[in-house]
Amino acid sequence: MAWYDEAVFYHIYPLGLTGAPKQNSYEEPVHRLNTLLPWISHIKGIGCNAIYIGPLFESVGHGYETTDYKKLDSRLGTNEDLTNFVAECHKQGIRVILDGVFNHTGRDFFAFQDIKQNREQSQYKDWYCNVNFSGNNSYNDGFSYENWGGYDLLAKLNQHNPAVKDYICDVIRFWVKEYDVDGIRLDAADVMDFEYMKALRAVANEVKPDFWLMGEVIHGNYSRWANEGTLHSVTNYMLHKALYSGHNDHNYFEVAHTIKYVSGMVGNNLNLYSFVDNHDVERIYTKLSNKAHFVPVHVMLYTLPGIPSLYYGSEFGIEGRKERTSDDSLRPALNYEDYKDTIETNPCTKLVAALGKIRQNTPALCYGEYKELLLQNTHFAYARILDGKSVITTVNNADNDVMIDVEAGNSVEYVGALTGERVSVKGGRIQVKLSANSGEIWLPIEMVDASFEPIKTLEIVKIPEPVKVVEETQKEEPEKEVSKVEETIKTVELPKEEPKVEAKTEKVVVDGTKSYEDMTIEELQEAILEKMRKNGPVTDYMVGTVRENKHQGSLINWVKSFN
Repeated sequence: MAWYDEAVFYHIYPLGLTGAPKQNSYEEPVHRLNTLLPWISHIKGIGCNAIYIGPLFESVGHGYETTDYKKLDSRLGTNEDLTNFVAECHKQGIRVILDGVFNHTGRDFFAFQDIKQNREQSQYKDWYCNVNFSGNNSYNDGFSYENWGGYDLLAKLNQHNPAVKDYICDVIRFWVKEYDVDGIRLDAADVMDFEYMKALRAVANEVKPDFWLMGEVIHGNYSRWANEGTLHSVTNYMLHKALYSGHNDHNYFEVAHTIKYVSGMVGNNLNLYSFVDNHDVERIYTKLSNKAHFVPVHVMLYTLPGIPSLYYGSEFGIEGRKERTSDDSLRPALNYEDYKDTIETNPCTKLVAALGKIRQNTPALCYGEYKELLLQNTHFAYARILDGKSVITTVNNADNDVMIDVEAGNSVEYVGALTGERVSVKGGRIQVKLSANSGEIWLPIEMVDASFEPIKTLEIVKIPEPVKVVEETQKEEPEKEVSKVEETIKTVELPKEEPKVEAKTEKVVVDGTKSYEDMTIEELQEAILEKMRKNGPVTDYMVGTVRENKHQGSLINWVKSFN
């Protein structure tokens, strides 16, 4: 058992939350990070005990084109500000992990600048991938190099170079020594070299007990990245997609199938990083066709296997729509004074705070074995079983109430953690009413002590009108950030009953003599599907996740992830 097994994360994109300028002028530091100090008590108050914050370090614009890994971005303040921020979080019992952008750097990074100045004589010419002094780039430097996502602003690091590996490992040691951080989220982990990640894991094991490495992985066999030798956890994008589309389509079969599919990859003893939105995808309030589904979606986020995470502002029910040329609406500036009373006044915040409290006081939701109890298109029940006791979650995505009867184990009575309703166990089962568009967490009476107070959240089903955050229009549009998610998580239709087998389509022939690195996007996709077919039936959902992935590096790692 480690701290992260019981964590509830709060995800902050600091340049957005603090209202920092879109472009860095590299002038005197402005101490915007200090404006986040009041947020720490709010974060604790809604039941979160860990923060994932980033990117934080000196960069050109959106934060992922790093200029200096050892200096807080001037738009946010100084290194001392970050040290104090982490210290205050620790004082309030909150762990902190930072964003590690170790796949690429910005062009202002010292090693890249040295190549520009010294060209073939630069000692750093092998720090980047495929530097060619006979070529050119969009900045007319007189040499070419491999970029990330098609943007020359992001120069791809050569992860096979021992000097690069040693430098990044020293950065991690520096972050722990300087700021006392508790872990790192690896940006674009699904295109990282596995030996590179193993080196980072070795440093994680060295610097601090229970230091946590979590990786951003969108596609592939999660166990390839999350295991004893590489990362502790990865982002569960499959569950993210299933949670919102399963509600929009009134199809809990999609959610149940995804849980089984992911569990088949990683087993029951690995907690993945669960979320319903983040800085790369639309806000959950925007994605949901029926805003009342905010309730069952979040009840499931906090009770299904995984480590739940909230994206800043979504606990207030704010909107955020992904736009073609900008992600700014996903990353708005928020004034703490406008939201400090929301636990009492905003039903969305009240629900999230209740779920955080329940999660922290119910070990079965962190460690319990998952068991499906009842599955229909519009209602779903499952248990988390620990030490022979079942904590039961029931959810309903329909506009009408429904009565259900489910297995309840050997307790004599259950109490609704949200509503306070009590139901007796008869013949090892309970019969409960599911209100329209709602969810409940049923606790065995043995888990309820004298201090228990239900939150009485039935009225939360009446979700308020969404809060629209208006961003000031920029006079000059900044260069667009590369979105690693982009269109890769579009809704993929699942049937209303059991998943149907993949439809017949024109098949791409894979040349078995080619290396994966020489294959086209289409060939890589077909190679992945061929490996999937050897493991069993391939559903439309599985095909959709493969076809939507257009990133060659990610596909190469994915196809190699099969045994």
